[in-house]
Amino acid sequence: MSEGGLAAPSRHPLDWRSPDFYDEAKLDAEARRIFDICHGCRRCFNLCDSFPRLFDLVDACANGELDTVESKDFKPIVDACTLCDMCYMTKCPYVPPHEFNLDFPHLMLRYRAVEAKKGEEGLADRELAKTDRNGKLAAYFAPLANWTTRLGHKTARIVVEKAAGLDRRAWLPSFVSKSLVDRAADSQGDADSQGAVNRDAPAHGRKAVIYATCYANYNDPDIGLAARAVLAKNGVETEVVHPRCCGMPLLEQGEIGEVAKAAKEVASAMRPWIEKGYDVVALVPSCALMLKSEWPLILPEDEDVKLLSKAAYDLSEYVVGIARKEGIAPGMQPVAAGGVALHISCHSRAQNIGQKARDLLRLIPEAKLQVIERCSGHGGAWGCKTGNFETALKVGAPVARQVAEGGKAIVTSECPLAGRHIAQGVENLGGADKPELYAHPIQLIAKAYGLENSKN
Repeated sequence: MSEGGLAAPSRHPLDWRSPDFYDEAKLDAEARRIFDICHGCRRCFNLCDSFPRLFDLVDACANGELDTVESKDFKPIVDACTLCDMCYMTKCPYVPPHEFNLDFPHLMLRYRAVEAKKGEEGLADRELAKTDRNGKLAAYFAPLANWTTRLGHKTARIVVEKAAGLDRRAWLPSFVSKSLVDRAADSQGDADSQGAVNRDAPAHGRKAVIYATCYANYNDPDIGLAARAVLAKNGVETEVVHPRCCGMPLLEQGEIGEVAKAAKEVASAMRPWIEKGYDVVALVPSCALMLKSEWPLILPEDEDVKLLSKAAYDLSEYVVGIARKEGIAPGMQPVAAGGVALHISCHSRAQNIGQKARDLLRLIPEAKLQVIERCSGHGGAWGCKTGNFETALKVGAPVARQVAEGGKAIVTSECPLAGRHIAQGVENLGGADKPELYAHPIQLIAKAYGLENSKN
C-alpha cells in the first residue's frame, strides 16, 4: 500500500442517519481497522492523549498487537479525544482519498454518538453543553455565578466540582449580565465607542453579519465590540446576531442530531443576510469551523447550510482579507513594546486557511511576534473536567514553556479558552514576569487604532 499521496485531503459526509452508524459490531470492526493502522504508524504520538493511550494499550499486550486488546479497553482512548482535528489535518498520511480512508476524529465522534444514543453520556456533560440556556440564566445572577466559580473560592469550587465535574483548579469562564447582541443593539446608529462606519476606508461598502458565538455573547462581549470597532474603522457595516449556539459542545457529546437542528436554525437565519450581500464572520475559531466544515458534513444536502459555508469567515481571516484585497485603513500605532506571544489554536489550523492571526498582528507597526503552533491542551470544556485537567496541563505544557521562555509582554490566542489555559499553565511554572493576556488578537488591533473596549 502507498503512503500519502499528491491529492488534497478530502472528507466524507457523516452517515449519522444510517442504522449502521450505530451498529456496535460494525463500529468495533472499524475501530480495530483504524487503530491497527495507527499502531503501525504512530506519527500522532505527540498530539492529544488518545494516541499515547492507544499505543500503551497495545504495547502492554503479550504479543504487542491489537488483536489481543479487548474492546472494552477502547473507551479511555475515546474519552481523551478533544475533536481538535489535528491528527486528520496535520499528521495522518492515510486520510481520504488514500485507500485506507482513515478519519480518526470522526471515528471518535461515532463512538460518542453510540454512547449518546444509549444514554451513556453524563448528566453534567449534557447540561454543560446547553450553552445558550446556561448563558441566559447566568445573566440574571452573573455576579453571584462569577463569585462562585472564581479560582480561589475553595468551598464553592469543591461544590461545583462535585456537582458538575469541573476541576476546582481549572479556570472557568465568567458571565456577563448584558450579552453582546444586546450591547450591539443599544449602540445601533450611535457614534459611540464602536465608532461610525469610516466611509473613507478602502473597504467601505463591505457588509458583514457577526455571528456572536456563545462565548463572546455570554462570556466576553469585548471580543465582539473590538471586532465591530475594527471593522467600522475599515468601512464595514456590521450587524450582530446569535440565532443559537453552533453546536460544538453538543458535537463533543456525540449529539449529532441536535447539532443538525442547530445548523438548520442558524443557516436559515443567516440566509436573508447573505442574500442581501452580507458576509458572515464568526468570532471564535471553533464556531467558524462548524459553519464552514462540520455542518456541511452533517447536512450535505441542506441548501442553507451550503450557502452559509461559502459565505462564512473566521474573524482574523476576514480582516486579513480586507488588508490584502482593498487595503487596511491607516492609523494603527505600535502597542506592544515587549512583543506578543501568539498561539495558533487547533480549530484555526483545522480551517486550513494558514496562520491568519499571525498575518493579522503583523499589520500592527513594529509588532514583535512569537508564533506558537501547538495544541494548548484545553480542548473546550474537556480540559476543565475532573480527571482531564492534569492531562490538559501536560499536553499544553510545551506551549506554556515557550510563552514563559519567550518573555513577551502579551500573550493571546484566537481561541479565548486556549488563551486562558495557556496563561494558567504559565502561572503554574512560576516566575516573576507573567505576560498580559488578551482574549483575542482583534483586541490588539483595536488598541493599535486607539479604539475603546480593546481588552477584556
